[in-house]
Amino acid sequence: MHGAPANVYVDGLNLYHCALADTPHWWLDLRSLARRLLEPEFTLHRIRYFTARIRSRRAPGNRLRQQIYLRALGTIPELEIHEGHFLSYPTWMPLANPNPGEPARVNVIRTEEKGSDANLAAWLTRDAAKRDGQAAFVITGDSDFTGVIQMVRREFNFPVHVVDPRKASSRRLRSAATSYRLLDRRLLARCQFPSALSDGSGVITRPQAWNG
Repeated sequence: MHGAPANVYVDGLNLYHCALADTPHWWLDLRSLARRLLEPEFTLHRIRYFTARIRSRRAPGNRLRQQIYLRALGTIPELEIHEGHFLSYPTWMPLANPNPGEPARVNVIRTEEKGSDANLAAWLTRDAAKRDGQAAFVITGDSDFTGVIQMVRREFNFPVHVVDPRKASSRRLRSAATSYRLLDRRLLARCQFPSALSDGSGVITRPQAWNG
């Protein structure tokens, strides 16, 4: 018996920083992960992945590895990538422990991801309004999504389930969602792409730096 179709919305930066950054599991197969999160009640309808491309020339290795990973994600027929952007600008920031007689603030280059959160909120609302799928699963630990999750449930009677990649639970997300759980970290190792796969441009190989 097949389950109801559901969409999975992935807050890419939040997933990376909260669950992947300190692991060797960056080569994550999001279709495999999504299916494990949905079964047995739901079947996978689509995945929407929200991220921003690294543009900084100071991190060419990171930029190349991200490009390779986005190509790998492009082999998943159910997945669509929605891109925001990174914005860098100078700003004054306070030092945590300034030395006596030294300035308490320093001028730094701050980089922020722009657009991804707004894109996720917009597509979640759009899909709920159009009844695209019968439920939403949002992979995020960002409590800024509390309001849109509450609105989607209230205005469209559309179930929204939150899978939090952080290690500590969020009371705000828990109170807003139809269901809430922490991501089972054991799934990260179990849901990896093969070392090599292919698309229309050729072979895609897992970056050597990710083989640790």
